[in-house]
Amino acid sequence: MSEAIDYRNLHSAGAISITGVSKSFGKLKALDDVSLELEPGSVTVILGPSGSGKSTLLRTINHLERVDEGYIQIDGDYIGYQRRGDKLYELKEQAILRQRINVGYVFQNFNLFPHLTVLDNLIEAPIAHRQLSRREAIDRAGELLDVVGLRHKADAWPRHLSGGQQQRIAIARA
Repeated sequence: MSEAIDYRNLHSAGAISITGVSKSFGKLKALDDVSLELEPGSVTVILGPSGSGKSTLLRTINHLERVDEGYIQIDGDYIGYQRRGDKLYELKEQAILRQRINVGYVFQNFNLFPHLTVLDNLIEAPIAHRQLSRREAIDRAGELLDVVGLRHKADAWPRHLSGGQQQRIAIARA
């Protein structure tokens, strides 16, 4: 049996520091000197009209978009970079992928795999990327389904879930 997760302690990590981040796509400046401090466990809303840079900002946090200027840190670790002296050097793709494992990202359209059940959607990444056994991944998925109130949907297909239920599954997966 797996060890129970103390969800009260999940907020002890996850401080995000965005410092002077700018990102352009050609002549379009999507982000212009953005700085923001997000405390662990806090809820932050990024609100703005279409094209204002919301998704670009979120994508830079996980280094899915490379910033043109500035840097992002999670719990003091540079995302996508390594500091040597007073310079930042971009990490190689494998090192970036290792960092991404610890940062969840819920896409707007949820991206649940339609050919997998809810449970299978939740256990795929932990088994593939974290080397958890199937049993450990299933136990963890059950705990996460309890958190989002959907354990009874573990064997359901994404197409049989409401939009809100799909979103909660995507959050549990993240």
